[in-house]
Formats: sequence, structure tokens, C-alpha cells
Amino acid sequence: MKRTTIEKLCCPFDRSDLELTQITEDLNGKIEEGWLHCSQCKRIYPIVKGIPIMNPDEFREPSLEQPLLDRWQKQLKGRQVKAFRLLDSGQEEDT
Repeated sequence: MKRTTIEKLCCPFDRSDLELTQITEDLNGKIEEGWLHCSQCKRIYPIVKGIPIMNPDEFREPSLEQPLLDRWQKQLKGRQVKAFRLLDSGQEEDT
């Protein structure tokens, strides 16, 4: 996915801007893997094979996303993901 396309996306839940964490890109500079993160609702949206996964929570499967999160431990820098939200170390999800 092109960086210019990603810059046009917003959080589908609260319409806030998304922050990009890039893991890999192809030879043409297109983002292949990484995630988008909403600073308002804390949701994390993985980018897999250049496609952002931005489904509503009820249509997402945590067990399918967990292998990605396990592989991204270095880039997560001690943060964890619970209920599709990116939380700082020791932070609990707001209910």
C-alpha cells in the first residue's frame, strides 16, 4: 500500500488520524507490513501484505492477529494489545 493512500485513512470508529508503524516495505516503497494506530480509541489495525485490516471488532479474530503481534514484539516496545487496543505497559483497557 502506498504511503499517500495510508495518509488518507482515518479511524473508522471515531474518525481520528492514524499513526503508522512500518515494519517492511517492498522495493517500490509500498508498505507491506506494519500497523496503524488511533491515538484516541487506541485501536490497532494491522497491515498485512499491503492491506490494512480495519474491520469492526466483532468481525476480527484475535487468534489470527496474535502471530503478527508476537513477531512484532521488538517494534511494540513493551506495549501490549488487548481487545484490539494498543496499551502502554501496565495500562488497562478502559471499559
